[in-house]
Amino acid sequence: MKSTHGNGSASHAGAEVVVALTDGAKEDAHAVFSALRTAYSCDRAADDRPQAVPGVRPTVWIATFDTTEARRDPGATRLTAPVVATLQGGYSAVDHVRETLASAFSVRVVGTASGDQEEEVQVRLESR
Repeated sequence: MKSTHGNGSASHAGAEVVVALTDGAKEDAHAVFSALRTAYSCDRAADDRPQAVPGVRPTVWIATFDTTEARRDPGATRLTAPVVATLQGGYSAVDHVRETLASAFSVRVVGTASGDQEEEVQVRLESR
């Protein structure tokens, strides 16, 4: 994954993790992204809240987090229902994001796909 988020270069590409949330409540998407924003810088503004999209098509919320400089772990965070998140990025960066999520939620890995330099991990998040 070559990314040019942030400073316009690919220098942090190995530290970036794309987090995609599918078909959950917008409040739960906001809770997950807010928890991650506590620990990492994000390509979305702090006041950028997920919006519901009317219709029958699936809704996917996506944000990119830079794990280069972790700030602090979020505390336990409540969800209205379980959320499935897909984490994609370098192995170490994905591990960091998964550990950060575990400080806020109960995390269960439900699927993985590995490549040479990056992986994709699907996790199910629930309130603890």
